[in-house]
Amino acid sequence: MEQSRAAARLQIVLGHLGRPSAGAVVIHPTTGTISSASFHPQQFQYTLDNNVLTLEQRKFYEENGFLVIKNLVPDADIERFRNEFEKICRKEVKPLGLVVMRDVTISKSEYAPSEKMTTKVQDFQEDKELFRYCTLPEILKYVECFTGPNIMAMHTMLINKPPDSGKKTSRHPLHQDLHYFPFRPSNLIVCAWTAMEHIDRNNGCLVVLPGTHKGSLKPHDYPKWEGGVNKMFHGIQDYEENNARVHLVMEKGDTVFFHPLLIHGSGQNKTQGFRKAISCHFASADCHYIDVKGTSQENIEKEVVGIANKFYGAENSTDLKDIWMYRARLVKGERTNL
Repeated sequence: MEQSRAAARLQIVLGHLGRPSAGAVVIHPTTGTISSASFHPQQFQYTLDNNVLTLEQRKFYEENGFLVIKNLVPDADIERFRNEFEKICRKEVKPLGLVVMRDVTISKSEYAPSEKMTTKVQDFQEDKELFRYCTLPEILKYVECFTGPNIMAMHTMLINKPPDSGKKTSRHPLHQDLHYFPFRPSNLIVCAWTAMEHIDRNNGCLVVLPGTHKGSLKPHDYPKWEGGVNKMFHGIQDYEENNARVHLVMEKGDTVFFHPLLIHGSGQNKTQGFRKAISCHFASADCHYIDVKGTSQENIEKEVVGIANKFYGAENSTDLKDIWMYRARLVKGERTNL
């Protein structure tokens, strides 16, 4: 009953987030240095014992906080995801709970529904075709190296980074994904992010700061960008600007797995095409929820709850835990705490 009420309350929040915002707040490294430390298996903190990762791969992830697996997702699957995304853009399918987002520079335009109007879809757990990504054996095989055998799919996205309008709003500020997550421990959470086409610095590839997963969660807020910032695009306020950066050039089907404390972002899309990627954050079903009140994550919780209060005129008890309870789906093993 509690979970049903949480889902009902969440529909209010998700219903608004799917609308355009009315306000302005709306491996192949190419740069930087990466390393693979020399240490013994008993020192592993971020990977689990199994026979999937090689010793060198484990060392690399332990030291850097990310790992690229080449050609992991077949072309046929990627084309199916692309076709479903296009149907969503044309409003031929309307999955329950799906959040459809636009870039702040086109949020008020009145163009017909199309791929050009949608920059991201989130929470596609009710779309059977897109959610297939979260259940692909190729993906779960590697996810288990970080979460263990009981796996929950927590957050889903298909990103359609648009050509930049000239205001640089297609950028995503440097951030840590754990900022959005009210569950722990962080070492049992991992993101799988798959390129749906060739991705490089021209169309806004991911940029990561190797080794930053070893630090703590930093305060996030909207960056003070003159051209505007997209809704929910919080960024780190005090990162070390001299930190080495690695730009991940990826081919269609390549997949990067990374830790939720790894500082990362993406540059602007300087091409005329739309850069696509599909991703899911996974967590061990043994994780537990936390209360973010009084922490650096309180601002993101207030933003989501504030949206619901503003548009529906009533106080409610929705919090980040409600949201993640609604999103979470068991994809392998047994459900425990989450």
